[in-house]
Amino acid sequence: MQPVMTGEEVMSLLDKVFPQIHQDGRVHEILSISSGTAVMRFTANERHLRPGGTVSGPALMTLVDFAAYVVILGHIGPQALAVTTNLNINFLRKPEPGPLIATCRLIKLGKRLAVVECGITGEGHDDLVAHATATYSIPPR
Repeated sequence: MQPVMTGEEVMSLLDKVFPQIHQDGRVHEILSISSGTAVMRFTANERHLRPGGTVSGPALMTLVDFAAYVVILGHIGPQALAVTTNLNINFLRKPEPGPLIATCRLIKLGKRLAVVECGITGEGHDDLVAHATATYSIPPR
C-alpha cells in the first residue's frame, strides 16, 4: 500500500478543512507517511495533563484518532469526510510529560472501511504507553 499524499499535503488539507485541531497551537506534527504507516509527534502542553502530571487519556485518544485519520488520508487522498466509527484504546503505562510518538499502521484498507492499529510511546522510548485500534468509514467517491 503506497501513500498518495505526503505529510505536508495532508497537513495542508487539514489546515483548510479542520483548523480547530490547532486550537492549542500546533501540538501535532506529522513526521512521516510511508507504505501503510504514519508516524506523528504530539507535544502535550499544560492543558493536556491530568492531576499527577501525566498526559490525560482524552489527549491520548485525540492523538490516536488524529494519527489514524492521517494514515488513512495519506493512502486514500483528500477524503475529508472519512469518519471514525470505532476507537478502542488500552492505556498501558503512565505517559510522562513530554513529546509522545504515535505510530499507526493500516491493517485493512477497503472501499468503505479502514482499520488502523496505533502504538504510542514516549519520544526516545520503546515501551508502549497506549495501544489502540480504530475503524473509519470512507465515503463513496
